[in-house]
Amino acid sequence: MSDLIAAASAGCSMRLVRCSDWSWLSACSVGSVVALTSVVGATSLVKGCSPAAAIALTIAVGAGIGLLNGLIIAGLRMMPFIVTLGMMGVARGTAKWLADNQTVNAPKSSINNLMDMLDPLHFFPLPLGIWITVALAIVMVVVMQRTIFGRYLFAIGSNEATARLCGIRVGLMKVAIYSLAGFFFGLAGLMQLSRLTQGDPTVAIGRELDIIAAVVIGGASLSGGTGSISGSMIGALTMAVLRSGSTQMNWPDYVQEIIIGIVIILAVALDKFRQRKAAL
Repeated sequence: MSDLIAAASAGCSMRLVRCSDWSWLSACSVGSVVALTSVVGATSLVKGCSPAAAIALTIAVGAGIGLLNGLIIAGLRMMPFIVTLGMMGVARGTAKWLADNQTVNAPKSSINNLMDMLDPLHFFPLPLGIWITVALAIVMVVVMQRTIFGRYLFAIGSNEATARLCGIRVGLMKVAIYSLAGFFFGLAGLMQLSRLTQGDPTVAIGRELDIIAAVVIGGASLSGGTGSISGSMIGALTMAVLRSGSTQMNWPDYVQEIIIGIVIILAVALDKFRQRKAAL
């Protein structure tokens, strides 16, 4: 669940800077980046790197991919959907290449403790990774609501052309937000590695749809300019409960996919309804 919360927090930030019709698909490389970063982390542990170095490398790879996306999108003024669609293939292919088309079993380390469930009777029974993710989400709430960076982010999402005329360095802001999103995707990959105790190049397929649904359920608009981290966390929890509940009910995979698909359609319909109501 923590990987979904981390990715949804980044997805909300990315969602705020979107304006074009195809822009809501610009998160399509998320699952591939999560897979790549988990493989990088597992491979670094296998190669003898310390847990601290593996953590730093895992998150750095995610941030680096985000930085590259931002530079291409802002520098070449390309459609985010095209760039991240291409990066989806690059990241997934690189993950399979590094892992030699198989899972990478990481040796036991302190990274495994991030998602280890504590004693249920403990006052704080949730894994450390959950608390780290929640803490970072709170930091992002403050950044987006109480800082100039956050105000610029909403301004660009509302009207990019107007923001540029007001003196906001739109290109630099886009690079910054994509890098920040990449950081959170790297964190999601680290949580995935901790939970599975292995790097899997085929993991997180379809995670993009969960993130889009979580962000929209949380109140963000597909057209950009509105949204909140807290809402995205609620949306992520909703999606996690749906998947976990379906598993607990022993429903087959195709039933889960149908339910998630319906939720996504309803989430997008809800966003359109909110837009029409706001326009009245």
